[in-house]
Amino acid sequence: MKERKITFTSVNQLPLTLNADQVAAVLSISRANAYTLMHSKGFPTIRIGKRMVVHRDRLIDWMNDQACA
Repeated sequence: MKERKITFTSVNQLPLTLNADQVAAVLSISRANAYTLMHSKGFPTIRIGKRMVVHRDRLIDWMNDQACA
């Protein structure tokens, strides 16, 4: 399967919730690392059935917390 490159140039372009591919694009990490992060304690993952998403504002808050740590 050919991987589609996801690019965001501003926070305003981010969807309200992000999936693992989008989290990976925002953080410039691999999809596998995004899934690992989304399973980790303290990361703001929302589970909807088997689906995992991250709310845009919680991701930004988490990133700010990491920068200040």
